[in-house]
Amino acid sequence: METTTLAGVQVSRIGLGTWEIGGLDWGAIPDEVAIATCLGALERGINLIDTAPIYGHGRSEEIIGMAMRAHGRRDAFYIATKAGLDWSERGVFANSAAPRLQAELEGSLRRLGTDYVDLYQVHWPDMRTPIAETAALLADFQREGKVRALGVSNFSVAQMEEFRRVAPLVSNQPPYNLFDRGIDEEGAQAPSIREWSREHDVAILTWSTLCRSLLAGRVTRGMKFAEGDIRCVDPKFQEPRFSQYVTAVERLAALAQERYGKSVLELAVRWVLDRPGVSVALWGARRPEQLDAVSGVLGWKLDAASMAEVDLIVNESVTDPVGPEYLTPKVRAAN
Repeated sequence: METTTLAGVQVSRIGLGTWEIGGLDWGAIPDEVAIATCLGALERGINLIDTAPIYGHGRSEEIIGMAMRAHGRRDAFYIATKAGLDWSERGVFANSAAPRLQAELEGSLRRLGTDYVDLYQVHWPDMRTPIAETAALLADFQREGKVRALGVSNFSVAQMEEFRRVAPLVSNQPPYNLFDRGIDEEGAQAPSIREWSREHDVAILTWSTLCRSLLAGRVTRGMKFAEGDIRCVDPKFQEPRFSQYVTAVERLAALAQERYGKSVLELAVRWVLDRPGVSVALWGARRPEQLDAVSGVLGWKLDAASMAEVDLIVNESVTDPVGPEYLTPKVRAAN
């Protein structure tokens, strides 16, 4: 396993993403299978496990807690969880108000069955709470020993700069994959998120590395998804865009096989890991066997010619691209 360092701790460059084992947006999965997935990640050299209270409304964290107890060694796991989302029958809202964050941290610690979190991340920016206030509160959590390091997720360069003026920032977790490259885009007066992060030693942990399994090689042309599956409302999976993305995947799969003897999944994860500034690629899995391809990502790199051909395939195939903006939480009402 390739490794990197986060706040002085050695972690795997592939991390287990646990949105899927929460069950709500991807279909139910038995506890024993979800626990086996977490333990299977460790067997494959993955020690960083990323979660959040919103994943299954606490179930994902509970599963990880059970896995840690079954394993027996808390220090074998590097747990990254998040805070700052609230939900109700009206939807999901960004909420980094102090009472919400305090309650979320205590709830996460209880569900995980631990007295500290390795990396505590603000899940989304909250337009109703000043970032400086959020950073100061997280710094208090850190001084209390309840969290070891601080991170953010889905933050812009300006938002990260505001956070860093108050508290040490270790990481940012943005969406990033062959199709979603927003962190590469530079503003009129600002560097891209990826470039800024490299310059300021802020690690990038990518979510949606496999683009909701689109790049996993299991999605086929005309495929239908079960009711409740998040992909039923994902614009990438609606026609005519869906066919465009599937065409790109088919062409990328041919490139991966012909040039490297690899699958499209292995190519997609390797592409993310080879991008300068990316520290960790999160890999979502619901079952242990979905991690079997991890070994095929390691021990090789994409050359410049292949990087260029990947770009050409994506640009030619996807003529109406769309990002993951539909996942952005709502702005809560003013107090």
